[in-house]
Amino acid sequence: MPVDATLRGAIDLVRWQDFADMTEDLFGRLVRDAVPQAREAAATHGFFDAKIDVAVDRATAPATVTLTVVPGEPTRIASVAIDVAGPARESPEGAAAIAKVTDAWLLPKGDVFRQQAWTSAKDLAVATLAANAYAAARLTASEARIDPAARTADLSVAIESGPPFFIGEIEVRGLSRYTPELVASFANVRTGDPYGEQALDEYVRRLLASGYFASVQTTIDPDPEQAAHAKLTLSVIEARRRRLEAGAGFSTDTEYKASLLYSDMAVDGRALQMYVNLRLESLLQQADVRFVPPPRPGGMLAWLSDHWIDTYGGGWQRTDIENLVTTTWAVIARTRSLDERRTPAFGAGFYENDQSPQGAPSEKSHALYVDAEYTWRTVDDLLAPTRGWMANAQAGVGVPGASTASFGRLIGKGAAWYPLGASNTLYFRAEAGAVLAQSRVGIPSNFLFRTGGDTTVRGYAYDSLGVEQGDAIVGGRYYAVASAEATHWINASWGIAAFVDAGNAVDNLPDFRFAVGYGVGARVRTPIGPFRLDVAYGVDVRSVRLHFSVGLTF
Repeated sequence: MPVDATLRGAIDLVRWQDFADMTEDLFGRLVRDAVPQAREAAATHGFFDAKIDVAVDRATAPATVTLTVVPGEPTRIASVAIDVAGPARESPEGAAAIAKVTDAWLLPKGDVFRQQAWTSAKDLAVATLAANAYAAARLTASEARIDPAARTADLSVAIESGPPFFIGEIEVRGLSRYTPELVASFANVRTGDPYGEQALDEYVRRLLASGYFASVQTTIDPDPEQAAHAKLTLSVIEARRRRLEAGAGFSTDTEYKASLLYSDMAVDGRALQMYVNLRLESLLQQADVRFVPPPRPGGMLAWLSDHWIDTYGGGWQRTDIENLVTTTWAVIARTRSLDERRTPAFGAGFYENDQSPQGAPSEKSHALYVDAEYTWRTVDDLLAPTRGWMANAQAGVGVPGASTASFGRLIGKGAAWYPLGASNTLYFRAEAGAVLAQSRVGIPSNFLFRTGGDTTVRGYAYDSLGVEQGDAIVGGRYYAVASAEATHWINASWGIAAFVDAGNAVDNLPDFRFAVGYGVGARVRTPIGPFRLDVAYGVDVRSVRLHFSVGLTF
C-alpha cells in the first residue's frame, strides 16, 4: 500500500535499523521519534487521526521494535474554492481558461486528501492557466483547512493570472542547412496570435514529423512587461540529411517481411525530400520513390487550410493473396493539409493493373483516378485515444476516356472511444465503401474491396473475405466492416480486451452477409500507439487465428 511505502521512507528507525555503531542513546531517540514521524507520514495520505503505538522487546538480540499504525478513516475533500484574479477574469478567452483550470482540478469534492495530490493539483492549476495565454500565471495563496474530528478538508487556492500573452518576434536557433523560411512554412502560429501551449505543441509535432529536424523546443519570454509582443524562440537540431534504414519482421497479415528505406532530406541541396522504399514480404513486394517539397501556402485552397504539403512519386507493387496475383504500376500526385485534426487531401494518379486469379482468366486494366478526402479527429490523444471520435470521407472517380472503365468510388469510416471510469474503455469502429459501376470488369483491383485480417475482421486471413472467382478471392464493389471492443487497463501500460468484428466484401449488395469473428487480446501502451496481440475465432471458417498489430489503425 502507498501508506506502507511512505512510512518506511519517513521513519528514521527503519532507515537506521542496520547501523553497525548503534548506541543506546541513539536507539532511544529513534524509538521516540518514530511516533511523530509515523503520524506525519500517515497525515500525508489523509489519515489525520491515526492511532500509533511503539513497543520494544529487549529480550531479543538485537532488540525488536514493533510499530503499529491504525490509520482509521481517511480525511475527504469537503469543498474546493479556486479563485483566479487578474486580467483572465475580464474576457471570454480568460473565462474559458479559468474553466479549464476548474475542470482539470485533481482533488475534487469527495476524494481522499493526500499531500502529494494536493501539491500536484496546485501545480497543475497554475500550469493549465499558463498554457492558455497567461504564461506568467502564479500561485499567490493556498490553504488546506483540516478538521480532524469531522475528517474533512476544505481547500482554497488563489492564482494571479497576469496579462494575456501574444506572440511577438519568432526566432529560430540551431539552423545550418535549412532556412528560417522552411521552419515558418510549417507554422500554425504567427506574430500577433495569442500564446497557447496546445498550438505550439502542434507546431513542434509538425516540425518533428517533417523529417528535417531531430529535436525542436519552444520557449516564450515570460516577462509580463513584454506580454503584448512576447518573443518566441524555437531551438532546433537538424536531422541527418541522408539515412538508410533496414528492417525485418513478421506480420500475421503478410507474414515474413524485410524493408529498406533510403531518404535524402535535401536531394536538391536545399529542402526537397526524396524517399526510396523497398518492401519484400511473403505475400507482397513493393518498390516506390517519392518526392516531397516543403509546405506551400494554401493559394486557391486557403479557405480549407493555410498550408499544404505535396507528394509526387511512382512505384510498383505485386501481391499474391488468396490465390490472386496482382501487379500494379502507378504514378501519383497528392496534396494534403498540415492540420492534424481537420485534414483535407486531394490526389490524382494513373494506375496500370494486371490481376491473375487462379482458375480464372487474367485481366489487364488502367485508370486515371482523381479523388478527395477529409479526416476529422476530435480525440484526447492522436496516437492512443481514450475519448472522442474520428471520421474520414473519401470520394473519387476513374476519369472516362482515360480509364478502361469509368467508375466512382465512395468510402466512409468512423471510430469512437468512450471511457468507463478510470480503467475501462469502449471502442467502436465502422467503415463501408462502394464502387459505382455496372460491373467490376475493367476496374483495377486496387480500387475494389477485400477485407479480413489484423485491423479489419479478426479471425480471418488477410483479404480473405471477398468475391470468389475460380480458386481465388478477388475484390468486390461493396464492403462494410464493424467492430466493438472493450478494454480493461490493469495498470498504466497493460490491458486486456474482448472484441467482436464483422464484415465482408461483395460484388452485389443482395449477396452481402456479415462474417463474424470474436476473441480476446492483450494491450500494451507504447510511444507509437497501442500494441495489440489478439486471439480470434472466425465463425464462418471455424478456426482460431493469432493477430498482432501496432499503432492506431484508423
